[in-house]
Amino acid sequence: MARRALDAVLFSSVWLAGAAAAQTAASFHRWPAEGGVNGRVVALVFAATLLVYNLDAVLPFKHRQPAAGSGRKAWQQRHRRTLAALAGAAALAAGYFFLADGWWRYLPALLPLTVLALVYSWPLVRWQGKRRAVREVPLLKGFLIAGVWSAITVGLPALALHRPLAEALGLLAQRFALVLALTIVFDIRDLTRDRAAGTRTFPVVLGVAGAKAAALAFLAAAMTLGYERGVPPLGLALTALAAAAVILLAEERRSDYFFALVADGVLLVPAVLYLVGK
Repeated sequence: MARRALDAVLFSSVWLAGAAAAQTAASFHRWPAEGGVNGRVVALVFAATLLVYNLDAVLPFKHRQPAAGSGRKAWQQRHRRTLAALAGAAALAAGYFFLADGWWRYLPALLPLTVLALVYSWPLVRWQGKRRAVREVPLLKGFLIAGVWSAITVGLPALALHRPLAEALGLLAQRFALVLALTIVFDIRDLTRDRAAGTRTFPVVLGVAGAKAAALAFLAAAMTLGYERGVPPLGLALTALAAAAVILLAEERRSDYFFALVADGVLLVPAVLYLVGK
């Protein structure tokens, strides 16, 4: 029973959505004089993250692909209707917050991020005789994920508080670098599949060792930016140790729990440490 519950939380992206929500809550503390965390914005980010990742999980062409030993993929294929229902519920919740809280006023700024997130895996563009998705542009995959993730978890709190995003550029850059480092870990997981599909990610281009070196470089950049922002050294050290351990231990053969629980869990470390410290 506990194993089934853990699988449901991890493979339905509830755990990942929780990480996005926690990071959004932590971002509000960039402006401590503005009244604290806005729970409705946190809920919006949670719902939107669930929507995007579960829509991606139920794409028809993904369910025609073999699970190839992946417990995560096999679980998602068995529970496709559940994931679709969860995506629908998340869409209703996100739509409610979007309309009720007046986010439609920021549609010109939010629309490009929304489109990128939703069409990330859809093979919409025909190139070299084959329909291809945005994620197949060489090396773009990680930058795209990190860009959308950091823009949402930092940008929405700034918009909600009517603060210029320029005030949070340091936090935005730090989070971008950290998320980018961790996306390379997932590219290592998907190495064989990406190589077969012709998707040129960091591990495909640089090899696993080169990809880990790149990930550690991005992690170092994130920690440097955090130090310059005055983040407490203990929090930086714990985040760096957790992320570096995941990067160094990452191998394609690792279990789904290593990636879905531990690697995604690193995203929670700086947010939880910051929130607890406050």
